[in-house]
Amino acid sequence: MEKLRTIRKQKGYTQQQIADILATDVSNYSRKESGDVRIFDDEWEKLARALNVSVEDIKEERVSQAQTQNAILNDSSSLNDNASINYNLFCNVPNYLLENQQEYINLLKEQIKALKEENEKLKKR
Repeated sequence: MEKLRTIRKQKGYTQQQIADILATDVSNYSRKESGDVRIFDDEWEKLARALNVSVEDIKEERVSQAQTQNAILNDSSSLNDNASINYNLFCNVPNYLLENQQEYINLLKEQIKALKEENEKLKKR
């Protein structure tokens, strides 16, 4: 959801501030903004109001992986009607998604560490 991310940053909002507007946690909003989790129509409305833009300015249609895969297969098959086709699907993941996921992994690692420490304290009682 690059349009949403770009406008949010242009307006000077953090992901935490937008998450608060949607009444969700920042990790869930982050997944919504990256396209991993669906943004519902009422949320698009809240986002548009908060960012003072129209829904059309920020909303991007999600294309499912199946639709993308079918488009690739259809394009390839027209070129090779009588040949056996070896399909290799390559996924280019944008760096911002990888960075976002790494941040989330680091957050989870911190939470696991804190929980382990708490568990050890409770065991010593």
